[in-house]
This record gives sequence, C-alpha cells and structure tokens, in this order.
Amino acid sequence: MPVSPDIEISAPDLVLTGAESAATERVAALLCGPPEALVDEPAWVAAARDRWEDLPARLRRALRAFRRDPGPGGALLVRGLPVAAAALGRTPLTGGSVQRTATVPAAVLMLAACGLGDPAAFRPEKTGALVQDVVPVPGQEEFQGNAGSVLLTFHNENAFHPHRPDFVMLLCLRADPDGLAGLRTSCVREVLPLLDERTRRDLRRPEFRTAPPPSFGATDGPAEPHPVLGGAPDDPDLRVDMAATEPLTERAAAALDELQRLFERTARTVRLEPGDLAVVDNRIAVHGRTAFSPRFDGTDRWLQRTFVLADLRRSRAHRAGDGYVLADPAGSAERTV
Repeated sequence: MPVSPDIEISAPDLVLTGAESAATERVAALLCGPPEALVDEPAWVAAARDRWEDLPARLRRALRAFRRDPGPGGALLVRGLPVAAAALGRTPLTGGSVQRTATVPAAVLMLAACGLGDPAAFRPEKTGALVQDVVPVPGQEEFQGNAGSVLLTFHNENAFHPHRPDFVMLLCLRADPDGLAGLRTSCVREVLPLLDERTRRDLRRPEFRTAPPPSFGATDGPAEPHPVLGGAPDDPDLRVDMAATEPLTERAAAALDELQRLFERTARTVRLEPGDLAVVDNRIAVHGRTAFSPRFDGTDRWLQRTFVLADLRRSRAHRAGDGYVLADPAGSAERTV
C-alpha cells in the first residue's frame, strides 16, 4: 500500500523558555553526580523521582495533563529540553547501544518518566537498560526495528506483551542531517469514527495473534489470540503491530487492512530536533518512522528512549526484587521509531 502524505505537526505542544530549559538542565545536572552514577540503579531512580518536583511548573503540568488525557492524537511534543549537545560525541554505530551512566539527556528522560509513572525495561531487550539509544546500525538498514532505516510500520510498542509500556518517550539528541527521518503517529481516537460498525466488531474479536521477535528466543507455543480493540467501546485501547500481528480469519484480515489504511490516512509526522521530547501513549496510539539514508559517519540521527508503566505494581511478578526490569521470557520487542 502506498504511503499517503502525512499531516506535518507544525507546532509542539509545549516550548520551554530559555529560563525553563536552563532550570531543567540544573535539575538534571544534580543527578549526574560522580562518574560512577548509573541510571539503572534503584537508588538513582529514587533520586530522580524526588527531583521531579524541582522541574519547571509548566513542564510538570504538561506531562501530568497528558498522563490523564493524551488528547485526540495520543502524542505529546515538548521542545527546548537540554541535551548538552557539545558533550555528545559521535552517534553510536553498534546494535544494542544503551546509556548506563548518568548524563543530562538520560536524567531528563528519567525525570519525565517519574512524572508519567515509573521507568521500565525488559531484560531480553538491550540488556534491560532503562535508557536506550535509537540509532541506525550498519548492515541492518532493512531491519523492521530501531536499528533499521527503511519505512518502519505502525505498531504499539511490545504489542504482544501483557505488560507492554503505557508510554514510550523519545528524546532527540541529534537530528537526521538530511531531514528525512520522521516520527509517525496515528491514534485510535481519530481512526474510530472512520471505522464502520462491522469493522469495529471484527477488530474486537480475539482473532489476531502477535508474535514476539526472534531476539527473545523460543516460546512455549504460539501467542494467545487477542482482539485489536479492547476496553470502552467509545474510547478503546489498541493492540497491534502491523509487522507482527497475524489475522486468523478472513474477516480479521479485512478489518486489519482497513485499520492500516486509516492509520495512513490520519498519520502525523514530526521530524525531531535536538531537545525535542516525544511522548506516545502506547495504549491508544501507534508509531513508526519514515525511511531515511544513514551516513554512518557519526552524524546520524540519535534518539534516546525510555519506557514508562503507569502502574508498576501490575508487573510485580515479572520484576525481580521489585526493580524496574521485567525478566519474563515473553519479553519485549525491538520495535521503535
């Protein structure tokens, strides 16, 4: 199916003033501390949770309001956050790249995560790091995942997992130098009125199966069938991955095709700039990425990503020691923008 021209997001939801950006950087810098400070340590996360209250009021209000009601588009864009660009170095080129040590961008992500809920990660994915690099990797250009550079299809993050993230946060450290790579989003709140009643009913039937990625090894059999739409009929949740969700009946296949068509029709694209934070409500919105051409010379697009669970308690049985990393072999998927 050809990709229709997306609606460009012309203005962010919140633009920090210079004073607000500087105040955010001061708070983040307090968390960077000694060189051995690690963002994955529970004590460090607790410190970030305490420091959340010191962020500028407008930023805190925007994140809290989004948590309560993510609006019709299911995505939030904050511009003007500090990323300490001068200290970044070259864009990583290796698969599985993560940020373990405390930096200003990592601290910004974790502060925001603590305002939305709790940060979380999955042990099989990027070794369970709470802050993960999203960069193109040589040799993986065709990969349907964060290391690739072809068109990335629409998906809920970790759609197959019972404890998939409630929010996906993406902080831009370095923009695509050619201006081609763009975050694409589409929300069920805008798609639902365009679906006919029959398609709505078919998407609510448990006639879809979403597979985990090969990186999580063997499973105990095929995934359980599930519906694509669930919850309130007038404001449903969404569970789908266009690259991994298999329809099990002809009517399910037709419904999934129609959903894909409407995702394309309602899609929005934003080309992230350094200091932009995109937050996607993973319960009601899908995301993907436009195709681009990496240079692999240290100047490529570089995002950092953190997942958030709004109710950490629900996944307690999957987290050793009540930490932030889910170790269930059902795991998570290497799918992001």
